[in-house]
Amino acid sequence: MTAIFARRSAALVTVAAFGLGLATSALADDKVVKIGVLNDMNSLYADIGGPNAVVAVKMAVEDSGLLAKGWKIDVISGDHQNKPDVGVNIARQWIDTEKVDAIADTPNSGVALAVSNIVKEKNAILLNNGAATADLTGKACNANTISYSYDTYMLANGTGKALTKAGGDTWFFLTADYAFGAALERDTSAVVSANGGKVLGGVKHPLNTSDFSSFLLQAQSSKAKVIGLANAGGDTTNAIKQAAEFGIVAGGQKLAALLLFINDVHALGLKTAQGLTFTESFYWDLNDQTRAFSKRFQEKVSNHAMPSMTQAGNYAVVLHYLKTLEAMGGNPHDGAKVVAKMKEIPTDDPLFGKGPLRADGRRVIPAYLFEVKKPEESKYPWDYYKLVATISPEDAAKPLSASECPLVKK
Repeated sequence: MTAIFARRSAALVTVAAFGLGLATSALADDKVVKIGVLNDMNSLYADIGGPNAVVAVKMAVEDSGLLAKGWKIDVISGDHQNKPDVGVNIARQWIDTEKVDAIADTPNSGVALAVSNIVKEKNAILLNNGAATADLTGKACNANTISYSYDTYMLANGTGKALTKAGGDTWFFLTADYAFGAALERDTSAVVSANGGKVLGGVKHPLNTSDFSSFLLQAQSSKAKVIGLANAGGDTTNAIKQAAEFGIVAGGQKLAALLLFINDVHALGLKTAQGLTFTESFYWDLNDQTRAFSKRFQEKVSNHAMPSMTQAGNYAVVLHYLKTLEAMGGNPHDGAKVVAKMKEIPTDDPLFGKGPLRADGRRVIPAYLFEVKKPEESKYPWDYYKLVATISPEDAAKPLSASECPLVKK
């Protein structure tokens, strides 16, 4: 009996081990990926993200080469309508029901902060490009979220520092009344003060407002040398247009577009936008690699626009994400594990180049201080920027020594 029992036990162990081997092999060979692009498809942030962000993500899937190697990669999209509750509901359904592995883009910091909590809870991934708040890699950071192309710290240390040092030592803020605006005003105010300037005041405006007259009158009466626009997309372009009607710049005050995209400049036109100083980490006409990508992108999108910084960032981060899955031999469907591996593998993409993905989830890249060209300086379509200064990666990202991210060991 003992011998029979021993033989049966050995057989059971062999079967169990064989089964475990199959499971491990199946996991290693899982080459199914689902990416959800979550953004504003129809409102004030649609031009900087919107349907064209989906095109950028699909380009990354194609360029990864994984489809030709037998991987199945699906890209779906959703409109969060700039409402955190809507964004959370979509993210929850995607992860629970549609088995989405990674959520990309998320312009609107309120939405992104809420979705970041969901991906942490459900061990999925947030590949943020659209949301600017530095809190995503600061006090609200987690092991499942990455911020790739920019944040409020970068914008403040680019535009805020440059204008203050150039003599714009008194500021008044027009701030979008939600998480992004608050973070951008906070980070820029700190930079202004650190460089000898003074914040005289500020006013908050509703998201996606059409009438800036009362806010601009307050800014004008403050006599501040610089009016900082801590907003984005349609809010920024509306504020700039109406400021021109009020004669604010003609009266000697300077507008600081703290977050400006090429789509905004295109919408404004060079006559209105000329002279604006701002910070970005991507410009389509920066080098041969950015030009090659951007011209391919322009041919694919229905409005034939050049890519925004965030659309380019979506391409780059998804390319790195897929490169990481290939290096892992398959998709483990374990968000924290994949993000940890993304931080180990050196980032190297044609749009932002090489650079580390830090423990806090921040991709460290150079930033650029640009000025919008005068109409007579533009030589061809979308030739809108002139480079004023390059900001080193070390200056563009908040030092880890000052980080509030609990993942950072000090």
